[in-house]
Amino acid sequence: MNDFWVACALLLVLEGVLPFLSPASWKEGVRALAALSDRQLRIAGLISMILGLAVLLLVKGGGQTGI
Repeated sequence: MNDFWVACALLLVLEGVLPFLSPASWKEGVRALAALSDRQLRIAGLISMILGLAVLLLVKGGGQTGI
């Protein structure tokens, strides 16, 4: 469960870095995302989840959870 909270904390840090460093670019990116269709957003979300899971499996040693 500790890994879950670490992951949530890292997500918040990463979500905050871009608007902090470049607010104008962040606003433009959000506008571009808002212009996408629901299907395009879902596909982007799916790809993001798959990549995140792949990285997690690599970091955790090929899927071994240690349970």
